[in-house]
Amino acid sequence: MRSFTLWETPLKHLVPKSLIAMACACALGSSALAQSAPLASGIDKPFVDPAVRVQDDLFRHVNGNWLKTTPIPPDRASTGAFEQIHESIQTQLRELVEAAGKNGEDLNARKIGDLYAGFMDEASIEKLGIAPLGGELAKVDAVNSPSELAALSARMVQLGAAAPLNIDIHQDAKDSTRYVADFAQSGLGMPDRDYFLKDDDARLKSIRLKYEQYLARMLTLAGEKDADAQARAVVALETELARAQWTKVQNRDPVKTYNKLSYGKLKDLAPGQDWDAYFDAAGLKGRVDDVIVSQPSYVSGFAKLVQSTPLSTWKAYYKTRLLSAYAPFLSKDFVDARFAFAGTTLRGTPENLPRWKRGVNLVEQSMGQALGKLYTEKYFPAQSKARMEELVANLLRAYRQSIDTLDWMSPQTRKQAQAKLAKFTPKIGYPRQWRDYSALDIRAGDLVGNVMRARANDYAFHVGKLGKPVDRDEWFMTPQTVNAYYNPELNEIVFPAAILQPPFFDPKADDAVNYGGIGAVIGHEISHGFDDQGSQYDGDGNLRNWWTPQDRKRFEAKARVLVQQYGAFSPLPGYHVNGELTLGENMADNSGLAIAYKAYHLSLGAKKAPVIDGLTGDQRFFFGFAQVWRGKVRDEALIERIKADPHAPDEIRANGTVRNHPGFYSTFGVKPGDAMYLPPAKRVTIW
Repeated sequence: MRSFTLWETPLKHLVPKSLIAMACACALGSSALAQSAPLASGIDKPFVDPAVRVQDDLFRHVNGNWLKTTPIPPDRASTGAFEQIHESIQTQLRELVEAAGKNGEDLNARKIGDLYAGFMDEASIEKLGIAPLGGELAKVDAVNSPSELAALSARMVQLGAAAPLNIDIHQDAKDSTRYVADFAQSGLGMPDRDYFLKDDDARLKSIRLKYEQYLARMLTLAGEKDADAQARAVVALETELARAQWTKVQNRDPVKTYNKLSYGKLKDLAPGQDWDAYFDAAGLKGRVDDVIVSQPSYVSGFAKLVQSTPLSTWKAYYKTRLLSAYAPFLSKDFVDARFAFAGTTLRGTPENLPRWKRGVNLVEQSMGQALGKLYTEKYFPAQSKARMEELVANLLRAYRQSIDTLDWMSPQTRKQAQAKLAKFTPKIGYPRQWRDYSALDIRAGDLVGNVMRARANDYAFHVGKLGKPVDRDEWFMTPQTVNAYYNPELNEIVFPAAILQPPFFDPKADDAVNYGGIGAVIGHEISHGFDDQGSQYDGDGNLRNWWTPQDRKRFEAKARVLVQQYGAFSPLPGYHVNGELTLGENMADNSGLAIAYKAYHLSLGAKKAPVIDGLTGDQRFFFGFAQVWRGKVRDEALIERIKADPHAPDEIRANGTVRNHPGFYSTFGVKPGDAMYLPPAKRVTIW
């Protein structure tokens, strides 16, 4: 699935990709957000630093005292609005999980309880050591032929261990009525190919050396006698895989990454791989006649490496993938070795999460919707969905008006844009239909086995979609996720329950701060449907060009200016934001803010916004936007974000966005000479 999120957690390698968080049990307002009690400003005034002028730095004016007084927790690589919401509800989630273990009547609850209890039984885990992984490691050792190696690669995908090819089941981008199997590059043990290939970066070279040492340590713990030599060979192999891989910028192109091949053509493309054995082991045999190959040159290069690399090196490689993927569920020496690299070396985090938090994360990874059902039943009332739907409707109305007034778009393309917008599907809070976990086998006291079966069950769930009608009600985030996303293949905007609380939404606050917060979030996700990637899909989710050539050129010219703007930012000496990698998110931030501002003014009607706490409505709007992006991050984690995250760093998402917005200049009187000033000719307005 090609989806565009509001935010990508920097902890994605250590905890579930979707962070766990709590939703507020509150009612969202519409154009009035009516309240009987006096409305608050919604601005965290103690965090404001009056010594910093808004005109010079909105982010530090609004968040300056927070930045000065808020340390990054020792078990975190960063902290900010997203992470603090996540942290605020961990106790409630723990209580839900522990209570589930005492519920003998509900099958899902028992599974949650047994899974969590198995993770928390440290004494038993210590006694077992490497034994729970022994069977899978023995299967690696037993491989003696190319067909067995191909089958092993498919097995690794099912076990959730990074293999050179990933299998993604999603809608066919050119026929949104059917599912396809998509083969994409994968298999690296560090966040990006630059970590293997950039020899002119001393930091990355140092990390690469520590990565080799980490692999050697894991192999030693697993009982391998020539661990150092094996680790060197694995790093050399991964370096060649990295060399064959496409960059993250190249992978942003939905047209170039759409390559449909018949089974015969796939064999012609990469004859070095035993595709019969691979398809059989992957459960694809008889299910598909063709596949999507996202990076054809990589698949061809990988197949050549299958032939040219000694079998012993491939065995060492797959052992390290298994050990890395399952180290968190083994004895303490494995846990500590993995965290020392993945947590401290890569992200600068001094301490691992407390064990109970890691246990809750495991439940989220394995049975996320089952936990989400328990969560929403207790913390998210049904009426909140209805009120949020009103706010989404206001933003869509503002977007419709905006499209009608664009001076750079022709009537022909404008008609198509309106047709796409009319087909947007909002999803709020939680899914209509909860996922069925009846096929998942959870056994008390079998932690590693439970994790393997949970991952294999998830794989089987997705492969099982092949040949079936597309489920347009499916959710790709859990309700307890502090995030939001746009999926172009379903043309949907999705807002999990957890994001509906301060600073994103404050039920006691005046409209202005909420439009600057959750309103800009809604606008951001709508805008993904019209960013440089999403705009290549139509309202039915098909990859189809609905633009006139002239309009596309004008759109791309605006995009190039944004690339240059953001590429000039350097949040860490020697590291610049990748303007091309972050282009889609930067477009969504800028357009989302503009639409939220328009929607806020539409909500006022003929009324004038009140002045609250000495701030006008427009001032509170922009302050509310800046509050959402308060955050700080360790240098190591910041480097990873710059290399691998399609989102710009938090400070830049605040300041870089408002510099393009005319309302920011009029609200605060920003003029030439102010640090936030950008000449009108250099500002970008798209939607």
